[in-house]
Amino acid sequence: MTDGTALQGRLLVATPRLQEDAFYRTVILLLDHGEHGAVGVVLNRPSAVDVGEVLPAWHAHVSSPPQLFQGGPVGLDGAMGVATLLPGVAPSTGVDRMTGPFGLVDLDADPDQVVAHVDGVRVFAGYAGWGEGQLEDELADRAWFVVDALPDDVLTPTPSQLWRRVLRRQGGDLAIVSTYADDASLN
Repeated sequence: MTDGTALQGRLLVATPRLQEDAFYRTVILLLDHGEHGAVGVVLNRPSAVDVGEVLPAWHAHVSSPPQLFQGGPVGLDGAMGVATLLPGVAPSTGVDRMTGPFGLVDLDADPDQVVAHVDGVRVFAGYAGWGEGQLEDELADRAWFVVDALPDDVLTPTPSQLWRRVLRRQGGDLAIVSTYADDASLN
């Protein structure tokens, strides 16, 4: 077992061998990782639902595109706000620092009080979850690349390009993987 916070705040990037529809070419920000499992949100799956349809008070305060993102296949009936915190600014009421520049947003808080202390907010329906040892097994099976997260990854205005962009910036073999065709048989 890894240290409980070893992967918290890092990205899981789906390898080409991960063909499962729910995680194909996903980029996941790990919000929590410990001995009992892990939780994260998929950063590159915007839905067709505008945030204003579900959380009208937040519509003008989320990062573009202002859609609700599908954070994963678990708990789709709930919403979670993730923010990137401004450097040197303490989180406000309504934001709990998780790790590094990332925080969880209380979506019941007044958006005006929250956004003054953050660089941006994204809202996710659902999350990706792993039970005890499950993520470690998937890592051993090489289903995921683990890389450092940047604040821009959470707030990207072009989520459809995130998988390729994150891999490309790693250089070396991972940059080559970023050029793989969608149909793996064409590689």
